[in-house]
Amino acid sequence: MTNVSYVRTEMLPEKEPPLGQSGLVLWLRTNMFSNIPNSLLSLAAIYFIYLLLAGIVPWIFHGSWNVGSLSECREAIAAKYGDGAEGACLAVIRERFRQLIFGFYPQELYWRPILAFVLMLVAIAPVLFASLPRRALWFSGVYPFIGFWLYWGGTVWLPVVVLAGFAIGAAAMSILPRMVGSLGAMILAMLLPVIWWLTLAGATSDTMQSLLPISLEPVESAFFGGFMLSIIIGVTGITLSLPIGILLALGRQSHLFVVKTICVGFIEFIRGVPLITLLFVASTLLNYFMPPGTNFDLILRVMIMVTLFASAYMAEVIRGGLAALPKGQYEAADALGLDFWKATRLIIMPQALKITIPSIVSTFIGLFKDTTLVSIIGLLDPIGLSNAIRANQAWNGIVWELYGFIALMFWIFCFSMSRYSMYLERKLQTGH
Repeated sequence: MTNVSYVRTEMLPEKEPPLGQSGLVLWLRTNMFSNIPNSLLSLAAIYFIYLLLAGIVPWIFHGSWNVGSLSECREAIAAKYGDGAEGACLAVIRERFRQLIFGFYPQELYWRPILAFVLMLVAIAPVLFASLPRRALWFSGVYPFIGFWLYWGGTVWLPVVVLAGFAIGAAAMSILPRMVGSLGAMILAMLLPVIWWLTLAGATSDTMQSLLPISLEPVESAFFGGFMLSIIIGVTGITLSLPIGILLALGRQSHLFVVKTICVGFIEFIRGVPLITLLFVASTLLNYFMPPGTNFDLILRVMIMVTLFASAYMAEVIRGGLAALPKGQYEAADALGLDFWKATRLIIMPQALKITIPSIVSTFIGLFKDTTLVSIIGLLDPIGLSNAIRANQAWNGIVWELYGFIALMFWIFCFSMSRYSMYLERKLQTGH
């Protein structure tokens, strides 16, 4: 009997999509060869990349790792690949790797900066990733004092009494508003720690050290260098410039004439002066404003100037975010009966920061790269160390290997910050 039904009784099996509509071919057609102009540009870019790799890859693979000088390196390359062959003298990276990372920090104490770096990652993690327990933020607040002690050594009571000053300010901010009002409490919260540090902190530290001596071997700032120094200056500037920049941006929009004038004057003055000028001020002039006999550490002076410089630019970035918010957001905060600080903390600032994430991270990246300017005032950051290495007779004349390694390390740090910025934008849906 013949079945002549017109209704399908079973599904046909799925077939693979056409070759041009899936996989690599689809990606190439969509992204590189969608039309004639794009195809020509893609082919030109591929050819340029080929020329670049054709020159760099053999230069790297013909490199020498096991020699002790530039002349030996050239001889080894010529013996292996023939006269006229060129290759990277990567032995300088192998020989001076520790110096490029740690500067002249005592080798037997390398565990201290390594531990400080690991603890820094632990302290930063709960700030960067909201999924981590919020209780871990207490360690983020304490870490700067632990890191200072690990890097510089000395008595543990010095960072403890400095931390106590901040605790005094926080206590004043939480207790005094009922007595003297918010503005008076804020002023006292800034003055009381300064009074504590200038009058009682030193004596308290010495007394605690005599009663319970806990200390590490001191290391002078002159031994700091390499990427360790760049990380110390860069992370300090990045960490402190954001809150200071927020306060400056809010102060610039304040209705209080004195507060607004001070903030505007500070921002415009700092933004109108090159960073290198501020570094020269930190290295030569700042000690003249200190009491006689004061030994103000050079690296600390540089960190202060770098932080102030970055804070002025950060204030303008934050101000742009505040100006981009619709006026209705401020009106909604007023309608809810929130005071200035609650409205700023809960409604205004979160939205302003979300809008300015790309600009904030760009400022951070620029700040981290600007740490190389400290080589001009005699600090041995990676660029300063490269100059010292090339001054050695054994490596006199070597350029690309050192600068290439330094550029690669900076690219890793800056690219990581850029990728985190993109992750944060996607998470907060900045564009919506």
